[in-house]
Amino acid sequence: MAIKDLQGAKPDNIDYQKNSPKLNLFTMFRLGFYQMGLGTMSVLTLGVLNRVMITELTIPATIVAVTLSLYQFMAPARVWFGQMSDAKPLFGQHRTGYMWIGAILFAVTAFFAVQVMWQVGDSLKINGWTNPTYFWIGMLGLMFIIYGLALSASSTPFAALLVDISDEDNRSKVVGIVWSMLMVGIIIGAITSSILLKQVGVDAPLDTVKTSVNSLFIKVPAIVLIFAFVATVGVEQKYSRYSSRSTIANREDKITLATTFKILRANRQTGLFFRFVFVLVISLFLQDAVLEPYGGEIFLMPISETTKLNAVSGMGTLIGLGTTGFLVVPKLGKKNSLKVGCVATAISFILIVISGFTREPSLLKIALFLYGLAAGLTTTASLSLMLDLTAAETAGTFIGAWGLAQAMARGLSTVIGGAALDVGRLLFDVPMLSYGLVFLLAGVGMIFSIFLLNKVNVREFQDNASIAITTILEGELD
Repeated sequence: MAIKDLQGAKPDNIDYQKNSPKLNLFTMFRLGFYQMGLGTMSVLTLGVLNRVMITELTIPATIVAVTLSLYQFMAPARVWFGQMSDAKPLFGQHRTGYMWIGAILFAVTAFFAVQVMWQVGDSLKINGWTNPTYFWIGMLGLMFIIYGLALSASSTPFAALLVDISDEDNRSKVVGIVWSMLMVGIIIGAITSSILLKQVGVDAPLDTVKTSVNSLFIKVPAIVLIFAFVATVGVEQKYSRYSSRSTIANREDKITLATTFKILRANRQTGLFFRFVFVLVISLFLQDAVLEPYGGEIFLMPISETTKLNAVSGMGTLIGLGTTGFLVVPKLGKKNSLKVGCVATAISFILIVISGFTREPSLLKIALFLYGLAAGLTTTASLSLMLDLTAAETAGTFIGAWGLAQAMARGLSTVIGGAALDVGRLLFDVPMLSYGLVFLLAGVGMIFSIFLLNKVNVREFQDNASIAITTILEGELD
């Protein structure tokens, strides 16, 4: 097979593409409701459940972190679900059917995961660390595995749908709106959780906590499910250009995961950037597993208050995403913007630690807002740099693989954060020092990211990528 075949043949139905309705601004925002729902669900899983398990149920942070991270480690399934949605339409459409089934599954699974979580807490209290407790922990892990598969089944076809329904002149606008709506969802999820859990104080009885959390995990997933249907109904049928663009829908020789990794290893710069992204993502999200427990244990915040911490950082991230692409990156350049973002993130972690020693909630919120701004800057700059380090011949392969690496790094960051907290508890008698160890580790990781970034060279990548990729693909697919 020649490499030109992989670049995509000219669609036979050119008139179809010319006459296809153009995606309007209203539909772009409507699609954003789907991503907004995913953002809201992320707050429920990482923002509420980790707090309840660590603080209210006194489950060790390492076990909590490992269990919650399992859904992130299901990310390799994204490749399979993406190929399935390409080749095998569901209910007559390539993307929508997978998205709807995935949305139903993750909404239902989230509720059942909460019920299993209560069983873990009850068994630990009654039986201690015995076989029944281990069984329920295993069941909880299974719930999050299913949850991760459901997310992969929905989010991957959704990302593919954005490509199918957009053109080169409006694709960046679509992606920008949808990504911003994800952050809006995180903020809304934090505020909604805070309101619905307002009656749960720091010393509230466990039965009160159970009732409030169960209600939260019924109402919010139901609303998210409604958003998923409203956001996507009729969109693929009206706007998709997939049938006129695709040259692989019925082919057996798709690029495999093994080939993907060979392509990624073919260029030294790809490996360097891959390592940079991996370390950056781990360091950026290391605090996810401990932030709410930090607010509860150090600042004595009730659950309703700790969930608002996500809204503070989320607002900063939203502002960072919305402004730095226009104001900072064009002036400083991508690599310099990334360095500024890494340093600013490290400073925000230092301020978070200082706020803990001073017990000043206002300083904590200022530090989290700064963290959000810095996260928005690093996200914008790293995505822009990633596009420079993507070969045109296999753009989907590179972006898909880096998305996989990001998801795996997110999962690993949760595990490392929880484990670092437990190590800190073994080393120090003062809780603040245990949490400080986690934030210090995250700050060191951000500085180390700059060291890795200095080795990334876009020109070298562009000079060597095409030849290496062509050789590998022709060898694999001939």
